Amino acid sequence: MGNEKNLHEGHRQRLKNRFLESGLDSFQPHNILEMLLFYSIPRKDTNDIAHSLIEKFGSLSGVFDADVEELTKVDYITENSATLIKMIPAISRAYLMDKSSHVKQLNNVEVVKEYLLGLFHGEKNEVVYVLFLDNSFDLIGKHKLHEGSVNSSSVDVRRIMEHIIKTNASMIILAHNHPNGIAFPSMEDIETTGRLMTMLAPFNVPVVEHFVVNEFDCYPIIHETGSLKSESTKNKDLFK
Repeated sequence: MGNEKNLHEGHRQRLKNRFLESGLDSFQPHNILEMLLFYSIPRKDTNDIAHSLIEKFGSLSGVFDADVEELTKVDYITENSATLIKMIPAISRAYLMDKSSHVKQLNNVEVVKEYLLGLFHGEKNEVVYVLFLDNSFDLIGKHKLHEGSVNSSSVDVRRIMEHIIKTNASMIILAHNHPNGIAFPSMEDIETTGRLMTMLAPFNVPVVEHFVVNEFDCYPIIHETGSLKSESTKNKDLFK
């Protein structure tokens, strides 16, 4: 029993040292879960449990996205372990949002993309955000406009105008996500963008860009759509 305990503790320490020395790049998905579970299952080999989680939910991300109730159906996964697992994507989102919170100027497309990837990280539902900018492309406000797919009813111009007046914004960026799809616009996305640009034009508040976001990438609708790009007066400044 003593030799088994020492072997078990030695394996845990080796895995921790491996992470501290080289990060997670060389880890298999089950190794990542195995080490994470060290901190909620202190007296059991967590390798088999990690394999069971991957097998049940299909992937590492599938494990992190699973409901607590489903996680606890796996042998040896208690509410404590399920809570620990669910904290990982939530902490990742908080980390990325904190990093992006220091971004004040959205004056080029790469900075905007980095900001948006943090803003939408971990969102399971489609969400529409509006970012409000001044003449120097400084971010002076953001507002979650809608939760659900982008369409004419979700892009409420009256609410956008209220926030434009409140923030004294000179221009806006619209962004929405495709949480389980590719970062590419639908025809509805393109048509809605065009309508919003037309409706805000009389107020001299251009829509600088409308981004479609997924977990890894952002697609700039206006910049990539010729007919929309030609209507934007300030879009080109974002893509210097």
